[in-house]
Amino acid sequence: MHSSEALNTKQPATGIHPTRFLLILMIVSIFMMFAGLSSGYIVRRNEGNWLEFDLPAGFIYTTLLIVVSSITLQWAWLAARKDNLAQVRVALVVTFGLGIVFLVGQWLLWGQLVEQRVFFGGTDANPSGSFLYVLVGLHGFHIITGLIFLLKVLRKSFQYQVHSRQMLSIGNVTIYWHFLGALWLYLYLFLLLNH
Repeated sequence: MHSSEALNTKQPATGIHPTRFLLILMIVSIFMMFAGLSSGYIVRRNEGNWLEFDLPAGFIYTTLLIVVSSITLQWAWLAARKDNLAQVRVALVVTFGLGIVFLVGQWLLWGQLVEQRVFFGGTDANPSGSFLYVLVGLHGFHIITGLIFLLKVLRKSFQYQVHSRQMLSIGNVTIYWHFLGALWLYLYLFLLLNH
């Protein structure tokens, strides 16, 4: 074997594929950002001048949507392991649809918050509302990145690049989506207990 061939087949020193390693770093950085925002929320709340309000009941429905979308994406991953590309595609499309419905639901719930006079910024705003919009909005932004990731994996499935011998892309999107689902569960419970 030539030395150039040996370099191409050598495993990374970490034993983790570079894209998986980057995904893990990204997840850690997102986690740290939300941990910092949660801490800031608690510190600011304890300083006073904090508007108490009820979260719209619809948040429970969007929470159920994100949980179901994690289940459908896990279904896609399992189907890929069994080389069932038809199921992979259906499950990815269903997951994508649930992600879109989740975002629309979150947007509609923002409208309900405005009706309750909970605002972001401006003279009528209270820090509690601003924190809520930032936390939910940042999570929504990351859901959008997850949806883009899902579309890329769906395209790969139509190019026969997602199957039992090529699990990296569907594995990465599954990890990321599950993380976003767990992050939303945390945020929902955090906001429910600290609103």
